[in-house]
Amino acid sequence: MTTKDDRLEFEEHKRQMSLALGKDEAAFRQSLDTLITLDKHDYFYLWSWMGLPIIQTPADIMATQEVIWNTKPDVIIETGIARGGSLIFMASLFAAMGKTDGKVIGVDIDIRAHNREAIESHPLSRHITMIQGGSVDADILEAVKAEIPAGARVMVVLDSDHSRNHVLAECRAYGPLVTEGCYLVVADTLIGHLTPEQAFTKRSKVWLQGDEPLQALKDYMAENDLFEVDPVLNGKLVLSSSPGGYCVRKSAK
Repeated sequence: MTTKDDRLEFEEHKRQMSLALGKDEAAFRQSLDTLITLDKHDYFYLWSWMGLPIIQTPADIMATQEVIWNTKPDVIIETGIARGGSLIFMASLFAAMGKTDGKVIGVDIDIRAHNREAIESHPLSRHITMIQGGSVDADILEAVKAEIPAGARVMVVLDSDHSRNHVLAECRAYGPLVTEGCYLVVADTLIGHLTPEQAFTKRSKVWLQGDEPLQALKDYMAENDLFEVDPVLNGKLVLSSSPGGYCVRKSAK
């Protein structure tokens, strides 16, 4: 008896359900309410990847994995290193994919000694380059560009200072580095969906609607036609800190 090969149908069903979920406002609000409740327990800070804290939700970890597998970047630039888990996560995907020359470039204005030591002593550190300094400073941008091999496919994740002006400056600086078909990920767009009463307050700094990454992304997208928000991937991003933040670089016309 021959079993039907239903892989294409399965993938199409996933696509349709993701698009439908993206239009389900009630589901999104329920997800938002759940995350607000979970934040009381520091939910975003409870996870680790291969031994290092990764300050992400499981939904965003899965989404980023899908992006990296599907687009096969050679270089991933992440602004905001924190405790290093995200760098290790992306380096582990390069290792699993057999990309021996895959490079993760982490940029942070303050790479603390204990975090640097934890990253540099990790078995996957061979894939990681760290650059300390302001992410939009001219000399830091030049240092980042110098680490990108000619012809490399480049992906960018922006996850540092979440103020609107800073994220917009990062979009302008790093967006053009993203290669066609690869992704610009603007993290923590969830903040833009929170009312002042709902704002996450257990942070070193509190950002409110209008002065946050979602507003910066909207303003950046209004300035140019380089990117489009991936409707399928973002459609299923409930219980995510970055809904609407996964943008793909369009092909040149």
